[in-house]
Amino acid sequence: MKSVRFISSIAAVGLLALIGCSKDNESSGSMSKMEVRLIDGPGDYKAVNLDVQSVQVHVKDGDDEKGWENFALINPRSYNVMEYVNGNSALLASADFPAGRISQIRLVLGPNNTVTLKNGQVKPLTTPSGQTSGLKLKIDADITRDVTYQLVLDFDVAKSIVARGNGEYNLKPVIRTFTTAIAGGIKGKVSPVSQPQILVIRNAAPIDTFSTSPNAEGGFLVRGLAAGSYRVEFWNNNALYSNSTKQATVTNEQIADLGTVELK
Repeated sequence: MKSVRFISSIAAVGLLALIGCSKDNESSGSMSKMEVRLIDGPGDYKAVNLDVQSVQVHVKDGDDEKGWENFALINPRSYNVMEYVNGNSALLASADFPAGRISQIRLVLGPNNTVTLKNGQVKPLTTPSGQTSGLKLKIDADITRDVTYQLVLDFDVAKSIVARGNGEYNLKPVIRTFTTAIAGGIKGKVSPVSQPQILVIRNAAPIDTFSTSPNAEGGFLVRGLAAGSYRVEFWNNNALYSNSTKQATVTNEQIADLGTVELK
């Protein structure tokens, strides 16, 4: 387990736009996509509810407060972490994110943290640094442009809930963090610039189809594709150009580049 500590003051940070789609209709430049997910290790309780209010990621080395970026949460609320075991997870945030190194993550909890004991009794969970504590965790991961990543917070219930001996409980979160690439994608450019519909079709089961269209410069990007072989079809509404088909192979942590696709 990685060691953690509480930070009592939270600096103002820049807000990242929340993006929930798995595909884009234009090249994202130096951006990748990041999902923040919460999972849990089992514990001897009925429920452990965490009041998750904010997730912040540090994009610079060291502890410079200017290096923190804020993820807009999909739904700031209380999460029963014991529901997220055996492959289940809670999606806390999903956003475009600058490619590069991320060094730390900070999880900000609200005041409504509780544990439900086996007998059904609900107890408040108190933290050493108060209700607005920020839990800071080490990450140290390199994020590649155009790739989709999952940043996973693995909450250890058994070690995080501490009985105080007077019938009350403290919350001292022990969280393991890891970052994985979950999918690659396909990008390219159409020439001459037109607005064909682009269909990306997985060649093997399960057969999935994704659609997009090029931007004003002809560039296109489809992200969030599982590894495998794909057929890329260009369907033109313009009678001057015929339809075209290309093949692409996608791997994790890689964007397959079709280069310039000539429409004739």
